[in-house]
Order: sequence, then C-alpha cells, then structure tokens
Amino acid sequence: MAWDDSGRGKDKDPWGTGGDQGPPDLDEALRKLQGQLSGIFGRGGGGGAKRSGGINLSVFGIAIAVLALGYGFWGLYQVDQQERGVVFRFGEVRDEVVLPGLHWNPPIIDRVERVNVTRVNDHEHQALMLTEDENIVDIGMTVQYVIDNPVDYLVKVKNPLVSIDHATESALRHVVGSSTMDLVITEGRAALGTEVQERLQNYLNVYETGILVSTVNIDESGPPQQVQEAFDDVQKAKEDEARYVNEANAYAEEIVPKARGDAQRQIEEASAYRDQVVARAEGEAERFSKLLEEYALARDVTRDRLYIDAIESVLSQSTKVMVDVEGGNNMLYLPLDRIARSSGLGGSDSANDIRQLVDDALSERLNTTRRRDSR
Repeated sequence: MAWDDSGRGKDKDPWGTGGDQGPPDLDEALRKLQGQLSGIFGRGGGGGAKRSGGINLSVFGIAIAVLALGYGFWGLYQVDQQERGVVFRFGEVRDEVVLPGLHWNPPIIDRVERVNVTRVNDHEHQALMLTEDENIVDIGMTVQYVIDNPVDYLVKVKNPLVSIDHATESALRHVVGSSTMDLVITEGRAALGTEVQERLQNYLNVYETGILVSTVNIDESGPPQQVQEAFDDVQKAKEDEARYVNEANAYAEEIVPKARGDAQRQIEEASAYRDQVVARAEGEAERFSKLLEEYALARDVTRDRLYIDAIESVLSQSTKVMVDVEGGNNMLYLPLDRIARSSGLGGSDSANDIRQLVDDALSERLNTTRRRDSR
C-alpha cells in the first residue's frame, strides 16, 4: 500500500511517526512489539511490564526443561543381544564394553559404536601360489570369522578387513610355499586348511585385530586354466603308472608262488631220484656181493647162469635174432610172440597176420640165400 501525504496516510502509519517521513524509531517499535506480546499473554491492561517480566522467565524455564528432556532422551540407546557397545568420550575409548540392554550416555560428549560379536563373517580369497616343487597352483578359500574383541576391532587397526586380507595372503603363501603340488591339490587339502587357520590366527593376534577365525575352507585348488590340459595329461600318466605297477605286483604275486612250487617240486623229484639211484646202487652192490659169494662156491654154474641171464635180457628186447652157425648157413630166428606183442596183435583174430609175417620172413631168408649163392 502506497503512503501519501493525506491525513489518512498519517493515521495508518504503523510506526506512529505521524507525518514525519524520517526513518522509524527502532526502540519505539520494539516497545510496541513487547506491549503486544504482553497483551497476548497478560490478563489485563494494568501491570503489563511486571507481568511481561514474569512470563519471560517462565518461557525461558520451560524452554530449558524441554531442552533438558530432549537431551536426556537423545542419550538413550539400545544394544541388541548379539551386539556389544564401545563408548568413546571426547574421542578416547573407555575400557568397559556396553552389554546388551537399554543404556544412556551423554550425547555429544560420548559416542557409542555397536559391534555384532555373534555374526559369522565370510572373507573369500583367491590367489596364484608357488609350491615347494616350483609349480603354480590356483587356490580359492573362504575364511569364516567372528569379532571376539570389539575394542581392538574398532581401535587397534585402521581397517580390519584389509588386515585380514593381508594376513590371509601371507599365511596361505607360507603354507603352500612349503608344500608340494600333489599334496596341495589332493589329499593334503584338509591339513592345508588347518595349518592356514592356525597361522592366520597368530597373525591376527599379533596385529590385535580382535578377530577370531572359526573355520578356513579350501574351496578349490588346482593348476591354472592355461595349463589345465597339460596337468590332466600328467595326472593320466601317473594313473597309468600306478595301474601298471599294480598289474605287475599282481602278476608277481601270481607267478612267484607258482615258481616256488615248481622249484620245490623239482627239488623233491631230484631228491626222490637221488634216493632211487642210491638205493639201486646199494642193491646192485649188495647183489654183486652175494653173487661173488656164490661164484666162489660154484664158478662154472654161476658163469653159465650169468651168461644165460645176459642173453635173455638182450634177446628179450629184440624182434629179430641172427644165429651164427658154424660151418655156414646162418639162421634167422623170429620170436613171433614178441613180434605180435610189439605190433599190437593177439588172440585168434590175428592168426592170419602172424602167418603173413612168417611168410615175409621166409621170403626174405630165401632171397638172401639166393643172392649169396649167385656170388
């Protein structure tokens, strides 16, 4: 609303300066504002200044009470059952740990950090490692841990996650570097995880991280992808070697007892032959001794008897016998019974065969005689 020089404009001057167009009086304006506030909170027109002072004190007291109440509620906080609280007073940590429940600490002065001490945290680690036999293996592992000391966890290290990563790397490299590749990727994986866990916990205790390692799991361990095919070939060759060795051992277990049995059998046969020869020799010697005694008693009879036995022994093994007769015409003797037995003939059905043999023998004898006469 524009102000003009008319009387209406002067009456409506909110500053009460009348027709004076100078700057308004700030003290007067403040007094009017105070009067208006006193009229609002007061109960009458008289004693305004006195009531105004009392009301101002009451308002200030109420404000102070409200602020104090708000400050008190601001300092209340709840610590869950799985948590522990660490109190920092002006940035300095207090020794006691806040247990679960409802607590109060002065705001601004104290700062409370809550730490979950029951949740199992996972830290995965993947790295290429050099083994003792100068082979490279790719190992993936998972470290499961809980926060055992919340004060150390928050205060002693700047970044606990970075610390556990570095400690895991160091522990794993130390253990893998002192093991062979076959042990790392086959039957030694369980022992590898246990040894890494023990060494990792020692490192974390030295760093005072407040972390307790519960489990170390070796998820995978093997050669890098770039040499996987070559590694598979080596493993196949080792399996073939083991198979051939097992087959050789099985063959040895089969053939050795058999060879031992044959050797024992030959030894027994040789022993039996030795006993037989010795017994025969002893018997011949005993027979000769007795024969010598008989020969001393009757030489002619014994000599003839020996001659007859010798001739009988010789002729019994022959199928044809030539008899030298003095004065010529040697005679051929044919033992037909020996011929029949040696030829497999016998009985009444073989008569014709025997007759044929006799005819053949006579024919051969006649031809021999004619050839001799013709000469």
